[in-house]
Amino acid sequence: MSKLEGNERWKTKMIMTEHVEQYEGQQRDTGSKMITIEERTMVRDLILLPYIDTMVDKSLKEMELSSSILKRAYLMAGQVIQRRIMQDTYQLQKELKQRNVKVLEDGQEELIVYHKIFCRGYQERFGMMRDVMRTEISLRLTRYTADLGEVLRRQL
Repeated sequence: MSKLEGNERWKTKMIMTEHVEQYEGQQRDTGSKMITIEERTMVRDLILLPYIDTMVDKSLKEMELSSSILKRAYLMAGQVIQRRIMQDTYQLQKELKQRNVKVLEDGQEELIVYHKIFCRGYQERFGMMRDVMRTEISLRLTRYTADLGEVLRRQL
Protein backbone atom coordinates (compact mmCIF):
# COMPACT_ATOMS: atom_id res chain seq x y z
CA MET A 1 0.00 0.00 0.00
CA SER A 2 1.49 3.32 -1.03
CA LYS A 3 1.33 6.53 0.99
CA LEU A 4 -1.25 7.94 -1.41
CA GLU A 5 -3.74 5.09 -1.05
CA GLY A 6 -6.35 5.85 1.55
CA ASN A 7 -5.58 9.56 1.31
CA GLU A 8 -8.84 11.08 0.04
CA ARG A 9 -7.15 14.30 -1.17
CA TRP A 10 -5.50 12.49 -4.08
CA LYS A 11 -8.78 11.26 -5.56
CA THR A 12 -9.62 14.73 -6.84
CA LYS A 13 -6.22 15.49 -8.38
CA MET A 14 -5.67 15.39 -12.12
CA ILE A 15 -3.46 12.68 -13.59
CA MET A 16 -0.67 13.60 -15.99
CA THR A 17 -0.90 12.16 -19.52
CA GLU A 18 2.31 10.14 -19.24
CA HIS A 19 1.01 8.49 -16.06
CA VAL A 20 -2.18 7.48 -17.85
CA GLU A 21 -0.14 6.03 -20.72
CA GLN A 22 2.12 4.19 -18.28
CA TYR A 23 -0.92 2.75 -16.46
CA GLU A 24 -2.55 1.63 -19.72
CA GLY A 25 0.74 0.03 -20.82
CA GLN A 26 0.89 -1.93 -17.58
CA GLN A 27 -2.68 -3.09 -18.11
CA ARG A 28 -1.85 -4.26 -21.64
CA ASP A 29 1.21 -6.12 -20.35
CA THR A 30 -0.86 -7.82 -17.67
CA GLY A 31 -3.49 -8.78 -20.25
CA SER A 32 -0.86 -10.40 -22.47
CA LYS A 33 0.08 -12.72 -19.61
CA MET A 34 -3.34 -14.34 -19.70
CA ILE A 35 -3.89 -17.28 -22.01
CA THR A 36 -5.24 -16.37 -25.45
CA ILE A 37 -8.02 -18.14 -27.36
CA GLU A 38 -5.44 -19.51 -29.82
CA GLU A 39 -3.35 -20.92 -26.95
CA ARG A 40 -6.46 -22.38 -25.33
CA THR A 41 -7.24 -24.18 -28.61
CA MET A 42 -3.68 -25.47 -28.74
CA VAL A 43 -4.01 -26.74 -25.15
CA ARG A 44 -7.27 -28.50 -26.04
CA ASP A 45 -5.62 -30.19 -29.02
CA LEU A 46 -2.59 -31.18 -26.93
CA ILE A 47 -4.93 -32.80 -24.40
CA LEU A 48 -6.90 -34.67 -27.07
CA LEU A 49 -4.01 -36.00 -29.17
CA PRO A 50 -2.88 -38.71 -26.69
CA TYR A 51 -6.45 -40.02 -26.57
CA ILE A 52 -6.56 -40.14 -30.37
CA ASP A 53 -3.20 -41.90 -30.45
CA THR A 54 -4.44 -44.49 -27.96
CA MET A 55 -7.56 -45.14 -30.05
CA VAL A 56 -5.55 -45.55 -33.26
CA ASP A 57 -3.06 -47.83 -31.47
CA LYS A 58 -5.90 -50.00 -30.15
CA SER A 59 -7.39 -50.25 -33.66
CA LEU A 60 -3.99 -51.21 -35.07
CA LYS A 61 -3.61 -54.00 -32.51
CA GLU A 62 -7.09 -55.28 -33.34
CA MET A 63 -6.24 -55.14 -37.06
CA GLU A 64 -3.05 -57.17 -36.50
CA LEU A 65 -5.20 -60.00 -35.19
CA SER A 66 -7.59 -59.71 -38.11
CA SER A 67 -7.59 -62.00 -41.13
CA SER A 68 -8.77 -59.27 -43.50
CA ILE A 69 -7.39 -59.20 -47.03
CA LEU A 70 -6.65 -55.48 -46.68
CA LYS A 71 -4.97 -55.93 -43.31
CA ARG A 72 -1.61 -54.60 -44.50
CA ALA A 73 -3.17 -51.52 -46.13
CA TYR A 74 -5.14 -50.71 -42.98
CA LEU A 75 -2.03 -51.13 -40.83
CA MET A 76 0.00 -48.85 -43.08
CA ALA A 77 -2.75 -46.20 -43.08
CA GLY A 78 -3.04 -46.40 -39.29
CA GLN A 79 0.71 -46.03 -38.88
CA VAL A 80 0.74 -42.95 -41.14
CA ILE A 81 -2.06 -41.41 -39.08
CA GLN A 82 -0.24 -42.28 -35.87
CA ARG A 83 2.96 -40.65 -37.16
CA ARG A 84 1.00 -37.51 -38.01
CA ILE A 85 -0.50 -37.45 -34.51
CA MET A 86 3.00 -37.65 -33.01
CA GLN A 87 4.21 -34.83 -35.26
CA ASP A 88 1.26 -32.64 -34.27
CA THR A 89 1.84 -33.39 -30.59
CA TYR A 90 5.51 -32.46 -30.89
CA GLN A 91 4.68 -29.21 -32.74
CA LEU A 92 2.08 -28.20 -30.14
CA GLN A 93 4.44 -28.94 -27.25
CA LYS A 94 7.17 -26.91 -28.91
CA GLU A 95 4.88 -23.96 -29.66
CA LEU A 96 3.37 -23.90 -26.17
CA LYS A 97 6.83 -24.10 -24.60
CA GLN A 98 7.92 -21.07 -26.66
CA ARG A 99 4.85 -19.20 -25.42
CA ASN A 100 5.64 -20.22 -21.82
CA VAL A 101 2.48 -22.32 -21.41
CA LYS A 102 2.61 -25.59 -19.46
CA VAL A 103 -0.20 -28.15 -19.15
CA LEU A 104 -0.51 -30.75 -16.38
CA GLU A 105 -3.21 -33.34 -15.82
CA ASP A 106 -5.37 -32.55 -12.79
CA GLY A 107 -7.66 -35.59 -12.65
CA GLN A 108 -11.34 -35.95 -13.35
CA GLU A 109 -14.60 -35.50 -11.54
CA GLU A 110 -17.67 -37.30 -12.83
CA LEU A 111 -17.86 -36.47 -16.56
CA ILE A 112 -15.23 -33.70 -16.67
CA VAL A 113 -11.50 -34.14 -17.26
CA TYR A 114 -9.44 -31.35 -15.67
CA HIS A 115 -5.98 -30.01 -16.49
CA LYS A 116 -3.94 -27.21 -14.95
CA ILE A 117 -2.59 -24.57 -17.29
CA PHE A 118 0.39 -22.49 -16.19
CA CYS A 119 0.64 -19.49 -18.49
CA ARG A 120 3.26 -16.78 -17.98
CA GLY A 121 2.91 -16.71 -14.21
CA TYR A 122 -0.84 -17.36 -14.08
CA GLN A 123 -2.53 -20.64 -13.25
CA GLU A 124 -5.89 -21.79 -14.58
CA ARG A 125 -7.95 -24.94 -14.29
CA PHE A 126 -9.19 -26.19 -17.66
CA GLY A 127 -12.00 -28.74 -17.81
CA MET A 128 -13.49 -30.64 -20.73
CA MET A 129 -16.61 -32.76 -20.65
CA ARG A 130 -16.18 -36.30 -21.93
CA ASP A 131 -18.94 -35.83 -24.54
CA VAL A 132 -17.15 -32.79 -25.94
CA MET A 133 -13.91 -34.76 -25.97
CA ARG A 134 -15.55 -37.61 -27.91
CA THR A 135 -16.93 -35.21 -30.48
CA GLU A 136 -13.61 -33.38 -30.90
CA ILE A 137 -11.72 -36.68 -31.15
CA SER A 138 -14.14 -37.92 -33.80
CA LEU A 139 -13.76 -34.69 -35.81
CA ARG A 140 -9.99 -34.75 -35.53
CA LEU A 141 -9.73 -38.42 -36.49
CA THR A 142 -11.99 -37.76 -39.49
CA ARG A 143 -9.68 -34.92 -40.52
CA TYR A 144 -6.61 -37.18 -40.28
CA THR A 145 -8.33 -39.83 -42.37
CA ALA A 146 -9.45 -37.28 -44.95
CA ASP A 147 -5.90 -35.87 -45.17
CA LEU A 148 -4.54 -39.37 -45.77
CA GLY A 149 -7.21 -39.99 -48.41
CA GLU A 150 -6.25 -36.74 -50.15
CA VAL A 151 -2.59 -37.74 -50.24
CA LEU A 152 -3.52 -41.12 -51.72
CA ARG A 153 -5.77 -39.49 -54.35
CA ARG A 154 -2.93 -37.23 -55.45
CA GLN A 155 -0.72 -40.28 -55.89
CA LEU A 156 -3.12 -41.85 -58.39
